[in-house]
Amino acid sequence: MYVDREYRRELVSDLTSFEIKIKETDLLISLKPADYSSEVKEKITQYTFFLRNELEKYMDEDPDFFRTLNPHVIMSGAPAIAFQMAKYSNMVGVGPMAAVAGGIAQMVGEYAGRFSREVIVENGGDIYLRTSKVRKIGIFAGSSPFSKRIALKINPARTPLGVCTSSGTVGPSLSFGKADAAVIMADSAFLADACATATGNLVTTPADFNSAIEFARKIKGVRGILLIKDDKMAVWGSVEIAPI
Repeated sequence: MYVDREYRRELVSDLTSFEIKIKETDLLISLKPADYSSEVKEKITQYTFFLRNELEKYMDEDPDFFRTLNPHVIMSGAPAIAFQMAKYSNMVGVGPMAAVAGGIAQMVGEYAGRFSREVIVENGGDIYLRTSKVRKIGIFAGSSPFSKRIALKINPARTPLGVCTSSGTVGPSLSFGKADAAVIMADSAFLADACATATGNLVTTPADFNSAIEFARKIKGVRGILLIKDDKMAVWGSVEIAPI
């Protein structure tokens, strides 16, 4: 999903943030100011390189893992990130790469959590957060009139949480649907990312909202759903919407 940098800063204005960019991975990592140091930043950066290296080596051994758009059987000895990507994408019927952005956000976020009790990791619009205060996550939905006008209000008691978005009208990510935004809140950012893709694939017009929600709400671990197409919106679950 497309993310403008102004939005990035608004989400975490009270935290200390830094970016890590490695090939397709584009992270904004935010920690409590008292917990940040150049040493912590370097450790998190090196861990991100380690994650990507593990994943890239596995994809060299199992190229179908990267290519397939369908559930995939993981090879024995696969790294944890590949295993989790396959696990959660298989749950919703899509290929493992549908979980890559959310998965990297979660694993980096969990690692960063060793250094700070307040952690938000955003990876190209897919978010993992563990927070002690109410946060608002703005929604970008292309040309929809809801775009940049509404936000998800996140209660800290519901975190750690993954919040991921798929769009058939914005950005380079593959979607077989036409939703301006299909947003999933889930216990796992791996799951949120994969389920956002699978749910977005089901939405061509607002008439598809009910069937898409019926699909996603049955997935164990999904906590909230927000769908936007043009001037229509549908929500389910633990979704609290606030104006921006």
